[in-house]
Amino acid sequence: MDIFGILVVAATGYLLGSIPFAVIVAKFCGVDIFKAGSGNPGATNVKRTCGKIPGNICFILDALKGFAAASIPLWAPLLGVAFTGENTDYLRYVGFVAAIVGHMFPLFAHFKGGKGVATSIGGLCAIMIWPILIGVALWVAVFYASRYVSLASIALSVSLPVSSALIYGTESAEFWFALALGIVIIYRHKSNISRLVAGKENKF
Repeated sequence: MDIFGILVVAATGYLLGSIPFAVIVAKFCGVDIFKAGSGNPGATNVKRTCGKIPGNICFILDALKGFAAASIPLWAPLLGVAFTGENTDYLRYVGFVAAIVGHMFPLFAHFKGGKGVATSIGGLCAIMIWPILIGVALWVAVFYASRYVSLASIALSVSLPVSSALIYGTESAEFWFALALGIVIIYRHKSNISRLVAGKENKF
């Protein structure tokens, strides 16, 4: 195992994830995202408080940092950083996880981050394309049926281990990774779940 490679990828992924695009985009709109709407520094709150275009820009940028972090072993050699060993695929998961941690607990935003949905979608596009395509399709269906972004995100999270089990099998690393990721995202939505149960969650 390349310890140096793990440290480099983890640090790079975390720093990428820590870029607070929601804070930056909202600030361009003259909005303090921590004090507006739900107070969550994520693409949904940016869209709710700043408008559709800023919200979509934030979503794309958050997804791109997840994709970039999960692809570090592919583009890092272009910067002169090479990783030893024949198989460095595991480093893509290291970068991806580090980016999610960075997004949720960003160094550049006082460790107050978003729920990680957009960043997870971007990273999964790089390493597990079919489960995330199924998840996004389900997200769209649930959102337009209910108008609850949180419910759609929870549905996406539940679908990830299910589709991964069907595609890769329950003994695969992909399944266990998808299961862990789904649990984390659902946990990050615990306040939304409470509001959904109480009938107090805001529709989009």
